[in-house]
Amino acid sequence: MKGPRLIRLPRLKIPVCAPKLGAREIRYVTECIKSSWVSGTSPYVSDFEMKFAKYCRAKFGIATNSGTTALHLALAALGIGKGDEVIMPTFTMIATANATTYTGARCKLVDSELDTWNLDVSKVEPLISKKTKAIMAVHTYGHPVDMGPLLDIARQNDLYVVEDAAEAHGAEYKGHRVGCLGDIGCFSFYSNKIITTGEGGMIVTNDEETAERCRWLRAHAFGKKGKHFWHERIGFGYRMSGLQAALGLAQLERIDRFVKARRSRAELYAELLRNMRGLALAPEAPWAKSVFWMYSVLVQKNFGMSREALMRHLARKGIETRTFFYPIHRQPAYRHICRTKSYPRADYLSAVGVNLPSGNNLTEDEIRYICRAISAATA
Repeated sequence: MKGPRLIRLPRLKIPVCAPKLGAREIRYVTECIKSSWVSGTSPYVSDFEMKFAKYCRAKFGIATNSGTTALHLALAALGIGKGDEVIMPTFTMIATANATTYTGARCKLVDSELDTWNLDVSKVEPLISKKTKAIMAVHTYGHPVDMGPLLDIARQNDLYVVEDAAEAHGAEYKGHRVGCLGDIGCFSFYSNKIITTGEGGMIVTNDEETAERCRWLRAHAFGKKGKHFWHERIGFGYRMSGLQAALGLAQLERIDRFVKARRSRAELYAELLRNMRGLALAPEAPWAKSVFWMYSVLVQKNFGMSREALMRHLARKGIETRTFFYPIHRQPAYRHICRTKSYPRADYLSAVGVNLPSGNNLTEDEIRYICRAISAATA
């Protein structure tokens, strides 16, 4: 009997962000299959949790089946729910807002600052009310938030700090890895991230009680008193499979190499594009170590063509690109929460930003080709 016919999908010459997979990933996943430990109770999962937490310099790791479920589980474990408020940037991927909405809490949005494209910390404190329970710090495109003053605000107002580090594996703030700077941190292992499990996520924390609540709620809150099918709370089906964890373990062994390569590619992009009129390059603050999950530029008015025209030009050259996120306040599902407010910097970033190819397979020759294509766009 013949197997299913493989459908060959068209591919651009240079994809925007593809994973780097090889013999090690095949070996680990094959070993997992042969062991029969393929479910969420697999020792591959606990091994991945321990090793990823150690990489982040955190005490505990809790693996999940996506970055979004990691965020939702983290908020639920902190007790955030109906009637509460969570402050977050409007310039972020919609999962940040959705995870908050799943708990019944309300999103309170903050505009961006242009130095790092992250939330403007100076605008956070005026938004705090009696209903505010947490601040969500999103490390946008791999660049850390200015966490020092944000943590000060949180401490002064008795608020949790949740780090959305979905795009920032290995990024550092003043020498400290992101993810465990606040109370709890969440990562994504989607296929385009620094390391991947295909789909998947991870929570890291230094608080043992929070870690235990996460594990309990992650698997339907099974009874704690020896009753296996006894459920004291509404839990979730958010476990990572053994197969995903096996893939993650193989990727984790190369994470330092991947981060180093991303930073090296960013340096080359900056060198080749630095003198190009009308392009603002990806930022890196003096106190930050960005991992440049995406190497991104802002196409300004004096570039000579619009962002969309540049993207079409690059597509004709076989180069895939992506626009920046649409801010939460522009999303149809969330317009009702901010009809009377404006977020001009987030709107600006969204309107002119473009993500260039940034994957782990990207070569130096490809970067030079991309930059020549950008240079030729307005010639």
